[in-house]
Amino acid sequence: QVQLAESGGGLVQTGGSLKLSCAASARNLYNYRLAWFRQALGKEREFLAATFRARGVTQYADSVKGRFTISRDNIKNTVDLQMNSLQPEDTAVYYCAAGFGSNWGADYSYWGQGIQVTVSS
Repeated sequence: QVQLAESGGGLVQTGGSLKLSCAASARNLYNYRLAWFRQALGKEREFLAATFRARGVTQYADSVKGRFTISRDNIKNTVDLQMNSLQPEDTAVYYCAAGFGSNWGADYSYWGQGIQVTVSS
């Protein structure tokens, strides 16, 4: 069982930056992929970025590569998403997720409650 709680969302102007944080609690969290997804109103949930174990083991969606950075602290059990150059189309509910193992294509079984990010034009 993995529990996840997001924080750091809110309202930001176009071109601005925002950092989301997710606090994770679980036994053997080191064995889980931690990821960020988002869902805009009326759209499907979209994968953004994921990380497994060590810093530097990451995967990004093309839509955010170069603008968003995922980072993981295995001591604090947190995973952050630094978002830069935000645009109105980045407005969505952002979710933290956890999935067991290193297979990037495997499902994510655990989800946070989501947090709103709104980018004003």
